[in-house]
Amino acid sequence: LAAWYLGYLLTAYIPKEAIKTSIANLQDIGKKPVLRAPLPKRQKCDHWSPCSPGNYAYRILSGSGKGKMAKICFEDELCVIDSTDYSGEMVAFIKNAPEGSLLLMVTHDDGSTWLNNDAKKLVEELGSKEIRNMKFRSSWAFIAAKGFKMPDNIQKEKINHSDEQKNRYSGWPAEIQIEGCIPRNLI
Repeated sequence: LAAWYLGYLLTAYIPKEAIKTSIANLQDIGKKPVLRAPLPKRQKCDHWSPCSPGNYAYRILSGSGKGKMAKICFEDELCVIDSTDYSGEMVAFIKNAPEGSLLLMVTHDDGSTWLNNDAKKLVEELGSKEIRNMKFRSSWAFIAAKGFKMPDNIQKEKINHSDEQKNRYSGWPAEIQIEGCIPRNLI
């Protein structure tokens, strides 16, 4: 009887909003706090971590499928490649690049047949080991130096061959990428 009377007094004299707030606070006791990480700061060429001062940021992304064009990002400048004269443009570009140039190359669609032997030979002279291994619709990315030596710890080339059993997109292999930082004092 005393407990009932005490409950009646509490409900009669304590405002209903205070009771609702207290009950809500009691229900939250068992919940774990939600920790929210701050949103990451965007880095050049969408790297996960920034390049240290004195370095250039780059990312080479091969194309795949009809709607995913090849892209080259250098110091946050994006270049989307859409060319029709593959070999002619590539040969002229490589030959006209001055000594001390950094060359970033990537394929979209079929570099194995669209690039002629002159273009492949020039790329091979720049240090490519895979240019002659490309097959129909292989994804290929390459970074080279003209007139200077690149550090050994930089990934310079990557290739992914088309395989009907494993292709991500119908008839097209998954895109590949090379990204990193290059010291400015090399160039």
